[in-house]
Amino acid sequence: MSISLTKSNLRYFFELQDENDVDGPRHPGTIKNVDDWLPVTGSRNAKWWYSTFHNVTAMVGAGVLSLPSAMAYFGWGFGTVVLVGSWCITLYTLWQMVEMHEMVPGKRFDRYHELGQQAFGPRLGLWIVVPQQLIVEVGVDIVYMVTGGDSLQKFHNLIKCPSSASNPDEHCGHIGKSAWIIIFASQHFLLAQLPNFNSIAGVSLAAAVMSLSYSTIAWAAPLAQGRAAVHDYGLPDKTTATLVFGVFNALGNVAFAYAGHNVVLEIQATIPSTPERPSKIAMWRGVVLAYIVVAACYFPVAIVGYWAFGNTVKDNVLLQLGKPRWLIAMANFMVVIHVTGSYQLYAMPVFDMIETVLVKKMHIPPSAPLRVVVRCLYVAFTAFVACTLPFFGALLGFLGGFAFAPTTYFLPCIMWLVIYKPKRFSLSWCANWVCIVIGVLLMLVSSIGGLRNIIVSASTYKFYQ
Repeated sequence: MSISLTKSNLRYFFELQDENDVDGPRHPGTIKNVDDWLPVTGSRNAKWWYSTFHNVTAMVGAGVLSLPSAMAYFGWGFGTVVLVGSWCITLYTLWQMVEMHEMVPGKRFDRYHELGQQAFGPRLGLWIVVPQQLIVEVGVDIVYMVTGGDSLQKFHNLIKCPSSASNPDEHCGHIGKSAWIIIFASQHFLLAQLPNFNSIAGVSLAAAVMSLSYSTIAWAAPLAQGRAAVHDYGLPDKTTATLVFGVFNALGNVAFAYAGHNVVLEIQATIPSTPERPSKIAMWRGVVLAYIVVAACYFPVAIVGYWAFGNTVKDNVLLQLGKPRWLIAMANFMVVIHVTGSYQLYAMPVFDMIETVLVKKMHIPPSAPLRVVVRCLYVAFTAFVACTLPFFGALLGFLGGFAFAPTTYFLPCIMWLVIYKPKRFSLSWCANWVCIVIGVLLMLVSSIGGLRNIIVSASTYKFYQ
């Protein structure tokens, strides 16, 4: 993993893309074969519904479970506005990215950074997009490592220790959280060897089905149980400073929940395209269906979870559900399956970046051993960081603000303004500037809240349990 994150190799990546995009490839006879080997461009025969379950898998995940706790800091009115507003803004910016995928006749922007180059220039576009995209994708995979370990532990406790259903914090056995994260990570050493996006279509479909299933359980079970005996819809009973930072972190949780833009161009790159029927038609059809599923998952979980538990709801609502025990155990196992698919979906663009550097810049021949080494190192890296910083809620808030807000809420709008140059004060111009202002504010406040919560969690946490 260190190969992809060092400054020198980021520079290699930038120089490589500059050469290929501006002056053409140095070895035109070999580039086609290499592109056919890389994860993003290796296959272009996806159906339109692939984009539906890929986008559902990318978006509906760990974030949905934190929405009730975000509502606890917002209240009914502001919380509803934030949820619906985020849904509308992110659907709009996702539409922009789908439209910009083939804005230049005869050219496809298969990767987020390629679109950034078109907007900001060959070199500046890379420096703007690539670091943010790496932070998002690597960060999400770390969070999903934590989520997978948490859910495996909860599943085990519910099956082995019946009393843990009513006491989620009870220790059951001698296996600590770090060990559960490592157990969850072990499967990814094998799944990471799947070559490209289309090869993980089955995994992604299973993950999308599971996300809809456990989201339904996450709101149906509290609804059936009714409101907790002690519930309060006022702000949590904390100091003013803690409340402010909590609101900031909750905004980051929402930003994290509405995030799939970092892989949308890579997903669209797998769909075939002709002048008569460009890929954006099929892609947009899949995106609309995906967003309907997102709404069906997010809104009921957030509203019913907050209704049932009030301001005492946990940052992972499934951890607060105690009965029926078998149903809650099943829901946690569904989370494990879902984050397995989501991990692979977000890892694929990272694999593409690393393998591009190694093959095209460092001239290492593309081979199965290269892929095995690179991808196993990446899985090991994300598992190590997850064991070191297993702070679920704080990680969601910090990554949601610091990384997701730029790439999801306002970077697509900036690129749209730069490329299409809509008339000043037109509807398009105003809509994009509103999204930019909201996105920048969201990035600033939620990053502060998430970082503060990470520091607080670290002060009381026993590392490597």
